[in-house]
Amino acid sequence: MQAKKRYLLVSVGAGLLFLLYLWALNKLSNILVQEDSPQLQHQHTSPRERRAIRDNIYRNRRCRMETCFDYSRCQSGFKVYIYPAQRGDEISETYQKILSAIEESRFHTADPSKACLFVPSVDTLDRDLLSSQYVQNARTRIQSLPMWNDGKNHLIFNLYSGTWPDYTEDLGFEVGQAMLAKASADVVNFRPNFDISIPLFPKEHPLKGEAVGYVTLSDAPPSRKYLLHGKDWERHKDTRCDRDNQQYSKFDYQELLRNSSFCLVPRGRRLGSFRFLEALQAACIPVILSNGWELPFSEVIDWRKAAVIGDERLLLQVPSITRSVVRDRILALRQQTQFLWDAYFSSVAKIVLTTLEIIQDRVDSHISRNHLLWNLLPGGLYALPQYSTDPSQFPFYYHKLGKSPMQQFTAVIHTVTPLQAQISPVLKLIIAVAKSKFCAQIVVLWNCDKPLPQRNKWPSTSVPLSVMITSRFFPYDAIVTDAVLSLDEDTVLSTNEVDFAFIVWQSFPERIVGYPARSHYWDSSRSRWGYTSKWTNDYSMVLTGAAFYHRYYHYLFTRYVPANLLKTVDRMANCEDILMNFLVSAVTKQPPIKVTQKKQYKETMMRIFRQHEIPVYVKLTNILRQKLGSKTSRWADPDHFAQRQTCMNAFSRWLGFMPLVHSQMRLDPVLFRDQVSILRKKYRDIERL
Repeated sequence: MQAKKRYLLVSVGAGLLFLLYLWALNKLSNILVQEDSPQLQHQHTSPRERRAIRDNIYRNRRCRMETCFDYSRCQSGFKVYIYPAQRGDEISETYQKILSAIEESRFHTADPSKACLFVPSVDTLDRDLLSSQYVQNARTRIQSLPMWNDGKNHLIFNLYSGTWPDYTEDLGFEVGQAMLAKASADVVNFRPNFDISIPLFPKEHPLKGEAVGYVTLSDAPPSRKYLLHGKDWERHKDTRCDRDNQQYSKFDYQELLRNSSFCLVPRGRRLGSFRFLEALQAACIPVILSNGWELPFSEVIDWRKAAVIGDERLLLQVPSITRSVVRDRILALRQQTQFLWDAYFSSVAKIVLTTLEIIQDRVDSHISRNHLLWNLLPGGLYALPQYSTDPSQFPFYYHKLGKSPMQQFTAVIHTVTPLQAQISPVLKLIIAVAKSKFCAQIVVLWNCDKPLPQRNKWPSTSVPLSVMITSRFFPYDAIVTDAVLSLDEDTVLSTNEVDFAFIVWQSFPERIVGYPARSHYWDSSRSRWGYTSKWTNDYSMVLTGAAFYHRYYHYLFTRYVPANLLKTVDRMANCEDILMNFLVSAVTKQPPIKVTQKKQYKETMMRIFRQHEIPVYVKLTNILRQKLGSKTSRWADPDHFAQRQTCMNAFSRWLGFMPLVHSQMRLDPVLFRDQVSILRKKYRDIERL
């Protein structure tokens, strides 16, 4: 009996000592674990502990724009302020790309009092405690931001959260009322209409649009050599897979991507994986196998048109599901992957801009884009809702919606020299354009140093004529037609030429259609883009000295291009036509269209054109005057050509790629130069010029 008591006492004592040991160990670990220190916290946490962690991070889980966002800060427009980096801040290369994308955008402001949204300079991308890029003391540094206010009107970017082995969504600090732009977002924690799900992208992802898709929208074949590609099967293999394993090892990963119709996209350590963007770029239809993943930009992108959403618990059903997709559907899905890749995912800048545009649509909900604008070429980044929320008002949706542009145009004539009685070329140009049956009105943009001429100095016309002082591509309200005929004051065009070019433009309302063509080329000796005005059958630009385009491009030119770039263009007064070509080609992914070319000049004049880049439709007397050594025009200025080449390279750096597309197509009237009676031809004057 005494032995049993002693045994019982020893057991109870040992148990108490063990509990005391655990208590002391826990206290000691709490002392040692400092805030944000790289310790292995939450190892093998229970579901209850994970819920506690989640609730702590998302303390304001009910946050919506209506409850956790201060709209009064956005009264002066949607501007984004980045806190200045503090001494000793360690910013990863990837986060620096995000900050640079914001700084180079039209949304950025250096004045916090004008900001609607704030972005910390503290690098919050990698919150894995084991990562070498984990930032210490993030909680203290973020909460000490001057405008933090529990995160209201703040945006936090994050790619990696939690750590081994559970990879919870612990960021190491409370986001409060801040919006979270997060990769691998879980639908359970995701706050709809508040947070934004972004894709997981590697550190090699380019800042701007250099990572092109593997195929274009037009050349994607309906099917490929392999139906389904993925590595997830290796976890479920058995002896029957030995032969497949031997075959699989013979192939290159990139080759399989480019030759597969479907690509498995299982979850990685977290819900998202790099495979998702790899599949999009390769035009391989993603088969999503990650239950609970809030897909990137799901608020605006309809992923049913570009991906197959599977259930990771039913993996063995995937082959039969993919085989059931018909060829036409495969083609449509693959084309959509290329559109989405190019529009929203091909660079860090596009991912960031898409994030900001979504937030702006929330702020200005009364003029936000609808799903059609987001999910059809050219995408939401180029379809500005401030111009219109109606897709039928944008030229690139006309054919899709079965709409035709207006049957009239507005002529806009850019004038920089004073009127000289009745001999000024601009007066003859006004008379010729006004005779067009399609002309609704003529607007003269007076950019001359001389005072504005009196009304009686201008010719009387059958259409309204107005004169205003403003920049060339400003979206002024005076333009009420869809089509704009942009003209230089020294352009020489007949009424027939105007009518024919307008008829052509009506079939291609999203493009620039006109007469004077130029081209670009890559100068390998200088590693830069070159600009040429040589008369060849190849061109990539149609200058706006005599061209039609849609009035929306005035709005896009003024509102989309960063203000500092517009100031540079205005100061040089030499490159706005090139910038317009860059912008339209970036939107359409297509070249402009050149119409019938005048060539009835003497060979000596042709040599002058080639040497000095004189416009095709410059007044002949001006050419002769220049040839005789009188006052030199700006077209013959040797600096003029060098400036235009400099501009081309500056514009390509801004976009991050060269958008111009070469073409050899020229559209002529029916029976043009055919050996038939002139009476059978509609545009008779064109051949006589």
